[in-house]
Amino acid sequence: MITLDLTGRAPIYEQICSQFSSLISKGVLKENDKLPSSRMLAKELGLNPNTVAKAYSRLEHDEIIYSVAGKGCFVAKQKGSIEKKLLEEFKLHAAAAMQAGISLGSLTSVLDELAEEQKERSDKE
Repeated sequence: MITLDLTGRAPIYEQICSQFSSLISKGVLKENDKLPSSRMLAKELGLNPNTVAKAYSRLEHDEIIYSVAGKGCFVAKQKGSIEKKLLEEFKLHAAAAMQAGISLGSLTSVLDELAEEQKERSDKE
């Protein structure tokens, strides 16, 4: 369900957040679906449980999930918040890249590459 790039630059907890956000926005995970416990997911991914707990905490802060004491974490009702949040983050990162001198053409090339990778993954499934 969750795959991580351990050699990438993105922090592991951010990758977990992004992957859960993606699963929710695609409808794979729906409102009130229970997420694996942080300990169970950490064991499955070979991570420190604190890393998963940090991701869950951020997702809860962003109102993407909610927790129930003694029961676990669940997918919250989405009000377009995931897509809006992802687009806001993308805009911030794109603006920072452009300020650093990266051309619009380079950014477009990256988006094209990502779209192609996504298509290839979809074809494999």
